[in-house]
Amino acid sequence: MTAPVFVVEHFDAGGGGRYVLDGPEGRHAVSVKRLRPGEDVVLTDGAGRWADCVVLDTEGKDRLIVQLDSVTEEPPEEPRVTVVQALPKGDRGELAVETMTEVGVDTIVPWAAARCITQWKGDRGLKALGKWRATAREAGKQSRRVRFPEVAEAATTKQVAALLAGADFAAVLHESGDEPLATAELPSSGEIVLVVGPEGGVAPEELALFEGAGAKPYRLGRSVLRTSTAGTAAAAVLLARTGRWS
Repeated sequence: MTAPVFVVEHFDAGGGGRYVLDGPEGRHAVSVKRLRPGEDVVLTDGAGRWADCVVLDTEGKDRLIVQLDSVTEEPPEEPRVTVVQALPKGDRGELAVETMTEVGVDTIVPWAAARCITQWKGDRGLKALGKWRATAREAGKQSRRVRFPEVAEAATTKQVAALLAGADFAAVLHESGDEPLATAELPSSGEIVLVVGPEGGVAPEELALFEGAGAKPYRLGRSVLRTSTAGTAAAAVLLARTGRWS
């Protein structure tokens, strides 16, 4: 089993590479994971910098002392995969973020589509965005990632169209697609942007705008998936076909 991952703000170690992990992460390591001297851990800033460490000791209930020798930089993977996720009902958005993080999506863009029942407005929107970002961080740790996905600000339909226009490969999951996503020609680098509509589907005017921006509609498979699972399934197809899973 790979070593557990903990998030740090910086990698400033003391003399001899001795590093103290404290705060909520230290408490989780000591009181929840119950790590002991000699066990391996990984520290990361969630932005690609990480270090393999060995536990030296614990102090109290929230301080883990580790040996930190060197920090490694993991470069961003290519091609980058961005999923534009229409806002699902209830906590299904957090499920979508969690599983997309686990499979390896690089950026998640919340989208207030015309047919979304859920709308992010005011404090409610800020709270929901915060939950999505916290979910991405925890799922990144759980899945042993050292570069967590970015969860962007909620986008309008026009902003999504602009994002699609700048992509190297742009796709919309839609039943009108003549070609399955599994056979689409994909770039080996650059940016892949995929749009996942709400439970009610992408509205005709939205689809027309996206097609005008260069995004083709694609089918995922024979079955109809919920919006909260479609992005994860489609991202898995893309990541496997681009070689990022090899």
